[in-house]
Amino acid sequence: MNRLAAHMAAAAPASTRVALIHDFLLDIRGAERVFTAICEVWPDADVYTAIYDEEGTEGRFAHRPINTSFLQRLRPTARTFRPLLPFYPYAIESFDLRGYDIVVSSSSAWAHGVIVDEGALHVCYCHNPFRYAWNARDETLRGRGGLGRATLSVVFNRWRQWDWIAAQRVDRYVANSHTTSRRIARYFNRDATVLYPPVETERFTPGRMADYYLVVSELMPHKRISVAVEAFARLGLPLVVVGDGPDARRLRRMAPNNIVFEGRVSDERAAQLFEGCRALVVTATEEFGIAAVEAQAAGRPVIAHAEGGALETVIEGETGTLFHPCRPEALAEAVRRFDVESISPRACVENAVRFDVSRFQAGLRAIVEEAMELERPPRPLSRPRGRGRLRPVLVEPSG
Repeated sequence: MNRLAAHMAAAAPASTRVALIHDFLLDIRGAERVFTAICEVWPDADVYTAIYDEEGTEGRFAHRPINTSFLQRLRPTARTFRPLLPFYPYAIESFDLRGYDIVVSSSSAWAHGVIVDEGALHVCYCHNPFRYAWNARDETLRGRGGLGRATLSVVFNRWRQWDWIAAQRVDRYVANSHTTSRRIARYFNRDATVLYPPVETERFTPGRMADYYLVVSELMPHKRISVAVEAFARLGLPLVVVGDGPDARRLRRMAPNNIVFEGRVSDERAAQLFEGCRALVVTATEEFGIAAVEAQAAGRPVIAHAEGGALETVIEGETGTLFHPCRPEALAEAVRRFDVESISPRACVENAVRFDVSRFQAGLRAIVEEAMELERPPRPLSRPRGRGRLRPVLVEPSG
């Protein structure tokens, strides 16, 4: 725990009970790194998550007790947790949070749906409203056929109803970007304060540039890594892809010899790759995009699709360049015209410092302390407390 986090934790009254909630702790991705920083702010808080894998999370939470839901009995992993999708709202509402004064949830799907005591404060740090039920719903359904599409459509419709009701119970939303803030307003009709996620900028040091470009991402269809694969197949330039996921096999099959897949790598190896690359390539519409800031912390520029978080983290011509539309030919042209060597590593590092961990932790603590002073209206419940089964109220979501 750093000194700032220790100072902020000491400032809280000893009698204040705090609970920290995260969707799932199965591996270490951007949301889990954010949750790690949140846990440092309240080192004595109780941690809750629907499912937990100590090995998958590299033992980063092994030093503190983890409270899990009934789904933990199935021992899900990062590869097997998705079929349980319909049960997560039930799981998150099953937590008994009576007696806590402050609840901080870290949510990209269902953690914001926890039910807290009437007098407790619930602050949600939202990475994104559940994408498959909202902004990526139609795209996800198009990828299915027949019975699978019909089943998922029903699940997503029920999820929207539950999600909207759950969002009305949150006292204060904090968004990781203006993109996410707009989605919270559109889907939940709630305001959100923007607080950029923490990036461990001290892990990186500018080094000697090599000849390869870099992709660091979950290999999911919505990340559009195939755009980078096709673009670099045309360019014939070296591309290193870091990450794993359901789209990995398809991407490997379509990639020529100049594209190398490294899978998941250690933090040390990731830092080496960031420091040596000519530029990081981002094809996804990220809500924020921690990898883009990590690359800049290593003194390297970013070539990113001109949507989402990249518009907030990349400075055109100074720390990278943006391309549009997100097609192989547009990316290939951006790589050809972008003069990597004209970018100052120092400018990249200075831009990245804006997103340092200490700034995030101080900002989150200030938001929680401010919210404690405000009067909070009664919360609607999607089920009576003490009942074992969720009973959604059919409320039409706004937006």
